[in-house]
Amino acid sequence: MKIGVDLDGVTFDTEKLYRVCTELYEVLDLKKNNIKDNSNLVFQKRYNWTEDETQGFIDKYHEYIVRNANFMPGAKEVLKLLKEEGHKLILITSRGNNGEEKYIKITEEIFKENDFEVFDKCYWGILDKAKICTEENIDLMIDDYNENCLKIANESIKVIYLKDAPSYEINDNEYIKTLYNWGEIYRYIR
Repeated sequence: MKIGVDLDGVTFDTEKLYRVCTELYEVLDLKKNNIKDNSNLVFQKRYNWTEDETQGFIDKYHEYIVRNANFMPGAKEVLKLLKEEGHKLILITSRGNNGEEKYIKITEEIFKENDFEVFDKCYWGILDKAKICTEENIDLMIDDYNENCLKIANESIKVIYLKDAPSYEINDNEYIKTLYNWGEIYRYIR
């Protein structure tokens, strides 16, 4: 099986670290309480921040988050098992968009340091994951962002909606399966 895998919120727990850092930035740096939609997975949609405030957060915390986010519990183990079982693993991530080559290099270093070079192919900086899934003939995509999941499912590609943080609900159907951890993902694939 050819499996597409997202990075942030799926392989790494960056979403949780983003939540912590955005709250600290909001309270300590901005001295505000401007939560707009705390259920939104995308931090830029959770707050009423100006463009300068958003950029200030990125400047202060983005590299820290990329360097310090842990692997999601079970992600390393399950992805290594799937690789050993003969599945092709394709990384499809938005990390690295806007010319963020530095963050790609940091991530590759983290993979190497953790003996986690499991991906047969890597797509960095991808905003249209459905297009890549179609072009790569992906059998199953694992993502945590509801909009990506819906777009991929609309291309008749099976998708696991990994739901670990507060986010929007998606009704499961023949193409979408909501799961909550890597153990469930492994069971589902097996």
